[in-house]
Amino acid sequence: MPKLTICLPTYNEKENLPLMVEAILAVDLPQVSHGILVVDDNSPDGTGQVADELALKHPDRVSVLHRTAKEGLGKAYLHAFKVAIDQGADLILHMDCDGSHRPEDLPKLVAAIDSADLVIGSRYTKGGSVAENWPWYRKALSAFANRIYIRSILRTGINDATGGFRLWRKEALFAVDPWNRIRSSGYAFMIELTYLALRTGCRVREVPIHFPERSLGKSKMSLKIQLEAARAVLAMRWRHRKVARVSLPDVTMPATPLLPSSPATKTSEAS
Repeated sequence: MPKLTICLPTYNEKENLPLMVEAILAVDLPQVSHGILVVDDNSPDGTGQVADELALKHPDRVSVLHRTAKEGLGKAYLHAFKVAIDQGADLILHMDCDGSHRPEDLPKLVAAIDSADLVIGSRYTKGGSVAENWPWYRKALSAFANRIYIRSILRTGINDATGGFRLWRKEALFAVDPWNRIRSSGYAFMIELTYLALRTGCRVREVPIHFPERSLGKSKMSLKIQLEAARAVLAMRWRHRKVARVSLPDVTMPATPLLPSSPATKTSEAS
């Protein structure tokens, strides 16, 4: 049975983390064996300690990657991908811990991977939706960025290039080689991942999801972050113009993937 590792990056999510972990573990995914890798960037609110307690409670299904500093979502994901693969994952899924990605949508993503190398939980494909209480300007900006701006510049054909609810085959990650190719972090990181997946010939599918507002805590998204991502998109097409398609069955893990520059990290598992 394929092994699925669900990567949960956290920073000051001590209220949300236990709720999300229990909800994910309760989802029935008969096609895979699934566990969780919590990736904590040294949260000052004690999220890392909460994660360790969850690993003790679920010793066979939850592990924790403690990073020593907050270096951005992109570097956290790059580290998590490497650790998940080292732990034997065949499939790697990443999602937010704040409740905006619903565990009940996991079966749809897992079902779709049978005919794809990357599955995106999409707010803007047919059947997808965002929180009803989003202000009109937030809806308009997000929809414009994904369905018009990014598509026209990168010519992706993808409706939701910024969403972080995704399921990968490990071979697709090897082909994309984000450890050595990705230069973006934060909001732009997902866009660059999407573009590289398409450039390398990955089969990308979008499945509709509802994207609710987070239930607890504060969003880390800001207009400044979005504007920085918009500028980064302009550089991506030129930067990756020579990236060629590969045969996914033949790709292997890059020999020396670049990992975050933290001086020390620790992966803890209760076993």
